Amino acid sequence: MNNSILCVGELLIDFICSDVNSTLSEGSNFVKKAGGAPANVTAAIAKLGGKALFAGKVGKDAFGVFLKDTLDQVNVDTSMLIMDENSNTTLAFVSLKSDGERDFIFNRGADGLLKYEELEEQKIKASKIIHFGSATALLGGKSKETYLKIMEVSKKENIFIAFDPNYRVDLWKGRDTEFIEVSKFCMKYADFVKVSDEEIKIISGTDDLNKGLEIFHKLGAKIVAVTLGKEGTLISNGKLCTTVSSIKIKSIDSTGAGDAFVGAFLYKTAKLEDPKSLIERFDKIEEITGFANKVGAIVCTKLGAIAALPTLKEIEKL
Repeated sequence: MNNSILCVGELLIDFICSDVNSTLSEGSNFVKKAGGAPANVTAAIAKLGGKALFAGKVGKDAFGVFLKDTLDQVNVDTSMLIMDENSNTTLAFVSLKSDGERDFIFNRGADGLLKYEELEEQKIKASKIIHFGSATALLGGKSKETYLKIMEVSKKENIFIAFDPNYRVDLWKGRDTEFIEVSKFCMKYADFVKVSDEEIKIISGTDDLNKGLEIFHKLGAKIVAVTLGKEGTLISNGKLCTTVSSIKIKSIDSTGAGDAFVGAFLYKTAKLEDPKSLIERFDKIEEITGFANKVGAIVCTKLGAIAALPTLKEIEKL
């Protein structure tokens, strides 16, 4: 049985300023990390023992090689990772101040240039689940065209579609209306939508989470998961709704926790003979959400997004 999960979107370098309470102009020391939400999701699936493929583009440079190696080391299938000789790998520079403000510079490169014809259509159509979780693909350009084209193909092939809008305020400054419109457009394709409590409020236009869920379901989303941090996850299939609690942990670094949640949810969903049958099985949705909550929580107890991802054995010990 084919349990492969394809994740589409960006793979990039995050340069994190390690100087305390410093701006990018003041900072001198930076730590290089592999970044990109859909890449984190593939790593989460692979570390749990699932079959994950990544589709995206990096530059054929030292950073691109580092990113490919990072995914290869956790057994992600990188056969649809395009390494472009004519563009540089996308870079993000971030520093954090004590008041919570971020200093952010985004140098977009290869990730925005992915073309549909560069990918193996047979592998796309053969996937059991396709996850669209990119923070950058919807910004525009060739990657947006490719992203939406794969969504259309997935819908026609009756493939289970997962969508995480991954809102980043630094990327969408002055373009919030565009972000809301394109997120709503993607909802009509989605069998599973994962959002934070902030994202559901932004996209739905209401602070009432239950009303937000109604709006998402009317747009076409079948299963909606709203992550609430230590409070757990609000889950709905349009008929039933509940909050699934998480486990108590001491959080050190929440980076990548949402991606780990998605990866764990899709890993379990791919084990079903027909993933779309999950939509009507609310007890199973609750069970899978509980598992995904554990994976997301464990990531918060360690440093680094991919390095913090647990194996199935670690989860079973809980």
